[in-house]
Amino acid sequence: MQTFIDAATYGFSPEATGLKNAEALQQALDEGGTITVSRPGTYKLARTVYIGSYTTLVFGNQVFVHKTDEEGPFSHVILNKGALTKIYDEHITIENLHIHVNGMDVRTFSDVFGLHGQLAFFYVKDLRIERFRCMDLGKMQYGIQICTFEDLHIRDVIIKGDKDGVHLGRGKRFHIINGIFETYDDAVALNAHDYDVGNPELGWIEDGVVENCHDLARSFTNNDGVGYFCRILAGAWRDWEPEMKVQKSDTVVSKGRLYRVKACPDAAVYVSYTQPVHKQGIVELDGIQWAMIQEDVTYTAGVRNVTFRDIYLRKARIGFSIHFDNDRFSRSYYPGSPVPGQEQLVFENIRVLHDHKVPFLSANTPIDRITLLHCSFRNSPITIHGNGAMEDYRPTFISVIGCIFNHEGTLEWIENSVANKRIKVKAYASVKMNDAATLQIVPGPGMIEVDLDIY
Repeated sequence: MQTFIDAATYGFSPEATGLKNAEALQQALDEGGTITVSRPGTYKLARTVYIGSYTTLVFGNQVFVHKTDEEGPFSHVILNKGALTKIYDEHITIENLHIHVNGMDVRTFSDVFGLHGQLAFFYVKDLRIERFRCMDLGKMQYGIQICTFEDLHIRDVIIKGDKDGVHLGRGKRFHIINGIFETYDDAVALNAHDYDVGNPELGWIEDGVVENCHDLARSFTNNDGVGYFCRILAGAWRDWEPEMKVQKSDTVVSKGRLYRVKACPDAAVYVSYTQPVHKQGIVELDGIQWAMIQEDVTYTAGVRNVTFRDIYLRKARIGFSIHFDNDRFSRSYYPGSPVPGQEQLVFENIRVLHDHKVPFLSANTPIDRITLLHCSFRNSPITIHGNGAMEDYRPTFISVIGCIFNHEGTLEWIENSVANKRIKVKAYASVKMNDAATLQIVPGPGMIEVDLDIY
């Protein structure tokens, strides 16, 4: 195995076709080691290339990878080899990759169902992505998508466009730092649960830090969007049983495996009479398309032990959504399942930089503790609400330390609309910048206990 390889040695060139470049870059990647692309220029690429373990791919300055249709549309620019076999790849680095989507924004699912990042990894350990750029995301594909990972480091990214910037599925130990996002959908998605097409596997996302990131408005007048700066998505499911009713994206446990319903988002409800037991692929039973997605069984998924630090929110949308889905695309919580309590989320030095009345944080899942440290709020409430998914949303403890409130007038700061839910709030060393401003606590049909040093 060579140590350093210039991809030009294999014919990777700004003058070559996208197919020739794909073949050349693949040959270089198959050698492993460190592959460089040093000559400035725009390099056409007409199919996915696959990277394996112990490989570093470094792009020089003014090098751009330009997706092009020469044999049909394709999803991923780069995908790890182990994604195809569910065998972990290790020690991969991608540096200074700048993608031109060029309108090729498709979900082919030709490699892995549920995986559709421009840059995608599935079953990977010790992955480092630095100086990634993508300015033209479409409506179908994420910028970076990673699922089933350990030890992930994403540093210095700029991602703009319509879909999620960085989209994570299950995994542990991660660091996302120095990100600039200008996205219609989520800037960062921590989707432990997801739509059936949103991630290939389900499970917990844990032990991570997201810091020094900017959520930019797309223009001064256009702050529309369906997403959040960060979606923190949980879910739960249960064992298959005869005559259970299921819909799109529902999950069941059967014979030590997880199966999901693949269906159109038409709100159709199906009755399952035949137990799914196949070991791979998609099988139709009782008119239901059941996909076997993983063999390691879990009944819950969520986010825990994650810190968000030095986040700058300029786009007028919900900053953080601690989230269940419950619509025609997905219902995160199947009735009667175990409660997926999300845990120990810390928000430090979060700056709200727009003046719109939009929640700083919205939670409709159980969450045990929310810690707010040195945050700066404007007209930025915290809303705790349900979505009809369960009866017991469990208590939530909110610690507020050294925060600044910049609003004028009255702010309904914490609102609880969940029946019988108990929230306990403790605030220390926080400051109102306007003496005439007031903070209101709205317990709604639940209960809120307060111990505040501001009124």
